[in-house]
Amino acid sequence: MSQDISSATLKDLSTGRSGFISMHNLWTPEQKAKAADVLAQIEDNGLEVIRMSFCDPHGLSRSKSITASSFESVMRNGIDCSPGPFIFDTGLDLVFNPFERGGGLNDDEMTGASSFVLVPDPNSFRILPWANKTGWIVGDEYFKSGRPVPFSSRQLLKRMLEEVSARDLQYVVGLEVEWYLTRLVNAKNDLSSVGGFGIPGAAPEVAPINLGYQFQSENLIDEVEGLIREIRSTLLALDIPLRTTEHESGPGQMEFTFDPMPALAAADAMLLFRTATKQLCARAGFHATFMCAPALRGFDASGWHLHQSLFDRSTGENAFVSQGDDEFVSEFATHFAGGLVHHAPATAIFAAPTVNGYKRFSERFSLSPDRATWSADNRGTYLRVLGGPGDPATHFENRLGEPAANPYLYMASQLIAGLDGVDNKIDPGPLQDNPHEESLPRLPASLEQAANALDASELFRRSAGDAFVDFYLGLKRNEWRRYSNNLEENGIREDQNSVSDWEQREYFRNY
Repeated sequence: MSQDISSATLKDLSTGRSGFISMHNLWTPEQKAKAADVLAQIEDNGLEVIRMSFCDPHGLSRSKSITASSFESVMRNGIDCSPGPFIFDTGLDLVFNPFERGGGLNDDEMTGASSFVLVPDPNSFRILPWANKTGWIVGDEYFKSGRPVPFSSRQLLKRMLEEVSARDLQYVVGLEVEWYLTRLVNAKNDLSSVGGFGIPGAAPEVAPINLGYQFQSENLIDEVEGLIREIRSTLLALDIPLRTTEHESGPGQMEFTFDPMPALAAADAMLLFRTATKQLCARAGFHATFMCAPALRGFDASGWHLHQSLFDRSTGENAFVSQGDDEFVSEFATHFAGGLVHHAPATAIFAAPTVNGYKRFSERFSLSPDRATWSADNRGTYLRVLGGPGDPATHFENRLGEPAANPYLYMASQLIAGLDGVDNKIDPGPLQDNPHEESLPRLPASLEQAANALDASELFRRSAGDAFVDFYLGLKRNEWRRYSNNLEENGIREDQNSVSDWEQREYFRNY
């Protein structure tokens, strides 16, 4: 006697590929153990939906919301996702033709815009305090064959961290992020503002929440303490180790800093911090942006300073610390700095991946770097050395980044460059007192220059792979092309000292 297929079986067949995670051994023992805890948390807290997220190449969070009743199968099978975020640029302009063989990327598994499988990382699971009965988890991208998607930023960072681990080291990162809080005046969600593919809709209209330009003013931060307190308590509830909050220079410009974290956790935290902040502010009638230099009169540029060090796993000691007074940092750290300084032009596109990010490097902003060099505790330099002989907290602060950067690529680029410095004993030169000295090597002054530097880098083609480098350059050069065409159409000359309406439309809302 025949019987109907059970609804549980049908549900299990509707997500990803049956048994995909175990079939390809995609979880560590730790992740397998954590998976059971995640499912228990979902049940115990009565969650109704889980946002399954991943970071697109541009640093933006993309997600699918999965009902709790279906999520158990996702923890076995993964879930199918469109490759759209990999073939569009920041303005959703189609860069690669998915309907030619190889999907425009010379990879047969990209042909036809075929779905990839998004596999949840149980270690990243969180319950979102502001979203009713909602969980959040980061996924890793795999092709249906079980091969990691070679264009995935999180996969690239994980691969570099495996190399670090093979050297018996751990990469530790601290986040220092500037961003803008503004009051929303007009969301511009009307039919005349929607835009289209490659033509982002109008940027929202906003007003300053205060006049600013009173650095670290207690009074200015107190004016918005209610909302900042909500963001603070939310981040702490998410186990994101927020350390300080303060008012920066511009009107409504904030700086949040975080305790040091293992790199993958720090990258996941950055992804969640930005989305949480934007969503909380939007719900309260404000607009938060991580765009570097908004096209708003009187607004200072924002940066993302990446603090980093490497620890010896066997001893637990900081590998950057000098053991003698005759050297400022260890020989290992000196060579790591040598790699960062030598390869700075190639890393720039990962630290500052937007057209707008390079407006911060104009001569208007003396605290922003423009030369590839290192200095001891100097806020005008590219690579700032904090600590000194015998100081266990010795680390490097890369001051090149913009707050919109993809955290996985920013960190991976540091490891690619720094470890090459270690392997080849690259000399970073003397510590500089004047990091803007004209004789020093110039950092890229535009996204176009940064793309050319990456294109010419044998190291990044070898370490990240030609497929990834060509893919990323395709996206970024298309972004630059659309920007340049817009300037030409409007009779505007490219100027590092001015921010265009094109940039405001492209980045202010999305970032």
